[in-house]
Amino acid sequence: MVKKSIWSISASAGKRDPLSGNISTDTVIIGGGMAGVLTAHFLEQAGVECVILEENRIGSGQTKNTTAKVTAQHGLIYDRLLQSVGKEKAGQYAAANQEAIHRYRILVEKYQMDCQWEDCPAYLYTSVDSKRLRQEYEAAKRLGIPGELTEKTELPFPVKLALKFENQGRFHPLKFLYSIAGDLKIYENTKVKHVEGHTVTSDLGQVTAKNIVFACHYPFQNVPGYYFMRMHQERSYVVSVKQACSLNGMYYGIDEDALSFRSAGEEILIGGGGHRTGKKTAGNSYDYLAHMAEKYWPGCKETARWSAQDCMTLDNIPYIGLFSRSCPDWYVATGFGKWGMTSSMVSAMILTDLILKRECPYADVFSPQRYNIQASAANFIKDSGHAAAGLLKRAAGIPKEKLEEIRPGEGAVIEHDGQKYGVYKSETGKKYAVSVKCPHLGCQLEWNAQEKSWDCPCHGSRFDYQGRKLDEPAQEDTECYIWEED
Repeated sequence: MVKKSIWSISASAGKRDPLSGNISTDTVIIGGGMAGVLTAHFLEQAGVECVILEENRIGSGQTKNTTAKVTAQHGLIYDRLLQSVGKEKAGQYAAANQEAIHRYRILVEKYQMDCQWEDCPAYLYTSVDSKRLRQEYEAAKRLGIPGELTEKTELPFPVKLALKFENQGRFHPLKFLYSIAGDLKIYENTKVKHVEGHTVTSDLGQVTAKNIVFACHYPFQNVPGYYFMRMHQERSYVVSVKQACSLNGMYYGIDEDALSFRSAGEEILIGGGGHRTGKKTAGNSYDYLAHMAEKYWPGCKETARWSAQDCMTLDNIPYIGLFSRSCPDWYVATGFGKWGMTSSMVSAMILTDLILKRECPYADVFSPQRYNIQASAANFIKDSGHAAAGLLKRAAGIPKEKLEEIRPGEGAVIEHDGQKYGVYKSETGKKYAVSVKCPHLGCQLEWNAQEKSWDCPCHGSRFDYQGRKLDEPAQEDTECYIWEED
């Protein structure tokens, strides 16, 4: 069993050189994941010169950790959208995501990609209450999405009801990404430090461009835009198993603590156990998923386990479009929730149209400048409360744990010489102490025992036990000290 995604261990790409010096281009895209690469591809096809700046390797962020379901079925989204934004904008959302599936198929066929693309149905299922699924079925029908209610599934347990969408898709995301990246001008291992006007400053040089696209999962530029006030992040977990079964469909449970399922070759991917980043959870999500796999398919063999981080917007609609009214040549794609593959394609479609000054039939519903108090107010209050609590805890909270109480393989926030530290004790007894002040905006980091990381409950930045940044919006590592044995 390996602790990385099955995509990461079954695909590779040649390294790209880092940026060296200062250059100019039409459009610079920050982020070499699915959204950034697709946007660059479409723009280049339209004759717009593009440069991609990637902090690590292309596809090394959330793209490698997705379950790679390409579907317009995003949970109970359509009934909620009809109530919150109305039929016109709900229809835009539906049409954009249906078009996204079609665009993937076109690219796979056009370039004859060996990326394991399969057309397949997608299901929402419930074991508890069928009312919400019936409402979602009616909502989808109003918006022109053909669906079917059924009690028959391939799942190894009975369901009360399922909602089936035909003609969705699944694939190997990294094989697709590496293929479509092709001859694009991509600079890897190039960390962007700052953006101002038409200049992107990295640690290795500057790029001057007419247009700047933030496709880096979570925008690191706090002002303008203020995206840190308009999103939170969540963790989710996946295990893959062999010797289970083969599922023709993809399944996503709508009940509390329900699981998702899809096949990938000889393996089944089981997802679940999600929680807000930085929130302490009881038990181990990986072990729970492995336990459920064994329960459903006795004798199955776990092959891999990995996790993902998702940006959740206030109204559960991605922010795709103009970064800020005050920066007319900056664009953004973020807040994809659990649906990064279709949202990446939607982003590429919309941003290409906006940069080329073309009419885009889907732009309004995804506009980052939208404001819908009915859809956003409750989540804004909740997210603001988490941020305030994180800041207050660092300023006034008194740690309960003591240094001598930390057992090997565990971590905790402790007070030492009047200062707070996050301390992890290795199996050999070495103590790694980090500053618990998040370098993003100063909230107190919390220990994530499942992944041995320090996570920010305010905005979702993450660091390993040695203080090295794992997830944004923080741009820097947090300070780390090694305390030897007394």
